[in-house]
Amino acid sequence: MALATVGTLAFGALATVAPATAQSQSATVSAASVTGNGGGHGGHPGSNPTTSTSTGYGGAVSSVDASASRVGIEVLKRGGNAADAAVATAAALGVTEPYSAGIGGGGYFVYFDAKSGEVSTIDGRETAPAGITPDAFIDPATGAPYPFTPQLVSSGVSVGVPGTLATWDAALDEFGTKRLSSMLAPAILLAAKGFPVDDTFRNQTLDNKARFAAFPDTAKLFLPGGDAPKVGTTFRNPALAKTLALIALRGPNALYQGRLAAEIADVVQNPRIDPASTLPAPAGTMTTADLAAYEVVQQAATQVDYRGLDVYGMAPSSSGGIAVGEALNILENHDLSSTDAAAALHLYLEASARAFADRAAYLGDPAFVDVPTETLLSQEFADARDCTIDPSSASARPVPAGALDVAGCASVAFEEAADTENVSTTHLSVVDKWGNAVAYTLTIEQTGGSAMVVPGRGFLLNNELTDFSTVYNATDPNRIEPNKRPRSSMSPTIVLDDGKVKFVVGSPGGATIITTVLQILMNRIDLGMTLPEAVAAPRASQRNGPTTSAEPEFITAYGAALAPYGQVLVPSGDQFTSAAQIGAAAAIEVGRKGLLTAAAEPVRRGGGTGLVVRPSRH
Repeated sequence: MALATVGTLAFGALATVAPATAQSQSATVSAASVTGNGGGHGGHPGSNPTTSTSTGYGGAVSSVDASASRVGIEVLKRGGNAADAAVATAAALGVTEPYSAGIGGGGYFVYFDAKSGEVSTIDGRETAPAGITPDAFIDPATGAPYPFTPQLVSSGVSVGVPGTLATWDAALDEFGTKRLSSMLAPAILLAAKGFPVDDTFRNQTLDNKARFAAFPDTAKLFLPGGDAPKVGTTFRNPALAKTLALIALRGPNALYQGRLAAEIADVVQNPRIDPASTLPAPAGTMTTADLAAYEVVQQAATQVDYRGLDVYGMAPSSSGGIAVGEALNILENHDLSSTDAAAALHLYLEASARAFADRAAYLGDPAFVDVPTETLLSQEFADARDCTIDPSSASARPVPAGALDVAGCASVAFEEAADTENVSTTHLSVVDKWGNAVAYTLTIEQTGGSAMVVPGRGFLLNNELTDFSTVYNATDPNRIEPNKRPRSSMSPTIVLDDGKVKFVVGSPGGATIITTVLQILMNRIDLGMTLPEAVAAPRASQRNGPTTSAEPEFITAYGAALAPYGQVLVPSGDQFTSAAQIGAAAAIEVGRKGLLTAAAEPVRRGGGTGLVVRPSRH
């Protein structure tokens, strides 16, 4: 398909976003309004500045990326609802955040319907191929697991069947008002015309240069001339524009069936590795039948009451809703607002440790594991877990999981598998003028996913299957099994106050997502911070380990105060990014008289963008 045809499709499809009225003087969104001047993220040197926080009315969008947030706001301005805007924003993020999201991955979509008052979810998590075996991650030459990074993550065996496109289709069918082709149009245009490269995009490319260079198709796209794109240049992805245009014309079956499905399966089974590379790139077993059989799962959200608010999250296969809910139930027993910051943070860290102990012991794909959701989210269970916490001293960690009979302070011994969930993902939050809301977290797993681009198609495949436990254990709820969804920590969260949206929040960050969402809620609800302050505040993530990963700013601010509690803080950071940051949240608050506050990160991951439809009520 010629690129000119792609542009025509983009503009023509986008015309359907707005109602055909006399007031709609243009049937399209201009290139400037889609691609903007703010770069792929918060902006770049020489660009017009973007804002991480906006307040106003008529709807709001918050994401890590300026261009994507603008796309969502344009959809809301043209009469689309929260689901419509969320899909359009997510598609744009797949263009400007290609190392974190896109049609090669999956995610979780949480939707609040203001008319019915119901919260619904879509599980679009990737699935293991039907042909996967328990020893899939074992090197036959050594009998030991492949080294996790960069060997296992950069492989065909790490790729799960993508669920993102099926999620978009289901979300629009169930909750939206617009066609998928219309909501893909801005992303098509953005991929074709390009966006300015910022520091975050260049740094993420350089952080993965060795992996990307091992796959010629990836190197051709993201390492032109052997180097990452320069800051300030325009990054274009015409191959992705053509792929999205094909999907816009033919629907999701363009990916799950036919030629593209065959190409995806072929890359997984036969990774296109540079002969000079030392990476083993073990092959996977995904087939076209696996792609054709993929289905999203629609299920009830998790729910707990916290300080009189109803907190809704994502049920398994995500562990996020249960872990956040359990920790909040533990903290419910303590008046955090009346204590000093160190005492409150100590309790936060201890509650987190227990939630992660129970996550490891009991949580997995409910189609394969009997997950005791009701017990884990009960206040009785939280009370039993709380009575193992010393308000003045850190527990010896790892702490054992809680006993499900919730008798006294009982716990059970459980061998906890190593956590292999990586930090890169992206999140968006949307509220529309009718009060509907979306919290949507989507991912291709770590920064750069599997590092494998589908040749000529412009998108990376995920490495989500590395979220399974590396070594098979028949008693492990997260063991590898055919057609199973690996456990995730993604925690898209919607909080209601008296049946109406109060907060929408979520974040990337692998297992730190749970603690990021929990800490933001505690900051806002208990510690007196505004939403922008709660998002910007320095973070720490305790995941049932002997030490707590913390941003340098958190250590500076609280390290000395937490030391008497025995809390040991170590600097955060991971091997796939040069940043020592935890998460990159995007949140919205609905205040008095409907005032919306859209708050994204001011600094993390280059800074995000929170936008509103209009700054004043009228």
